[in-house]
Amino acid sequence: MTKKLSIKKLQPMSKSRSIATRAFAAQSATSPLAPYQFERRAPRADDVVIEISHCGICHSDIHTVRSEWGPATFPCVPGHEIVGKVIAVGKKVKRFKVGDLAGVGCFVDSCGKCVSCKNNEEQFCSVHTAFTYNGTELDGKTPTQGGYASHIVVRDKYTLKIKKGLPLERVAPLLCAGITTYSPLKRYKVKKGTKVGVVGLGGLGHMAVKIAKAMGGEVTVFSTSPGKEQDARKLGAKNFVITSDASNFAPMAGKLDLIIDTVAADHDFTPYLGTLKIGGTHVLVGAAPEPNKFGAMGVIFGRKAIAGSLIGGIKETQEMLDFCAAKKVFADIELIEAKDINAAYERTIKGQVKYRFVIDATTF
Repeated sequence: MTKKLSIKKLQPMSKSRSIATRAFAAQSATSPLAPYQFERRAPRADDVVIEISHCGICHSDIHTVRSEWGPATFPCVPGHEIVGKVIAVGKKVKRFKVGDLAGVGCFVDSCGKCVSCKNNEEQFCSVHTAFTYNGTELDGKTPTQGGYASHIVVRDKYTLKIKKGLPLERVAPLLCAGITTYSPLKRYKVKKGTKVGVVGLGGLGHMAVKIAKAMGGEVTVFSTSPGKEQDARKLGAKNFVITSDASNFAPMAGKLDLIIDTVAADHDFTPYLGTLKIGGTHVLVGAAPEPNKFGAMGVIFGRKAIAGSLIGGIKETQEMLDFCAAKKVFADIELIEAKDINAAYERTIKGQVKYRFVIDATTF
């Protein structure tokens, strides 16, 4: 059961008071996350103030705070799978009222004027996408801090609506893992009878299986772990292929319309390309630290494609949340307290979670 949130009293928005926030932050690339207090910006007329109830732990949080994707800005409060309750709104806000449930995903602002923003793809803003943490606001100076925290202040345009009555701890991972997999499944028009391959059964992979199944697809999971077959089938997969033996790919040759590849490690695409039909597409949503490899003939013969996908814009993310609510598709999670974040990081690296850690933000 989700804990009932209290609506805490804040100073009136007109007072322009900053929001005292409790959090967990990394102070360096080598230090563990530890309690940290800071001030969120004073709410503006178009802002929503959210008392966070839950925040998922994404593997990208770990890569970021350990500066594995380039130098991070410290102190760094990670977290971009955020849900909670609205406790204050600015005078210009029309979409939210106090007491509403709300979510925040991977970014919190963009220019709103470029071609990408006008096409509802703010994640590709050509001026500046303000990512939820380890980024800056549109001024290019003010650091953004994420959802391992008690509160967050976000422009209403970049805040997502969450339906009441849902298990918030299982909704939180949809704000990254959900939209990351929903977006390509929608773009490539998965429907009843579409044959979808999912490479890797982790935080992203398990959501790809669930969403593809909910769209009507027939799912095949590719994994190095034989022990995950039972879980894959429970999640909705029809077929399971153990990739450590190349001969296991043969029965799937030329059968798949689409592959969603969630693995963020070096692996050869060639055997997976062989499972695609003519004109099929292998979509990457996992980013390996080193270049991957594939044989050119694997794409030339069969007119196949290797593509990439990031997340979705605000409009598509809201669509995903509504779809998952209607289909009752939520993440499989392990709920933890803030004090257990560092242990959860180590277990995530070792693949010892089914399938997403989520922090109870009332424990900050």
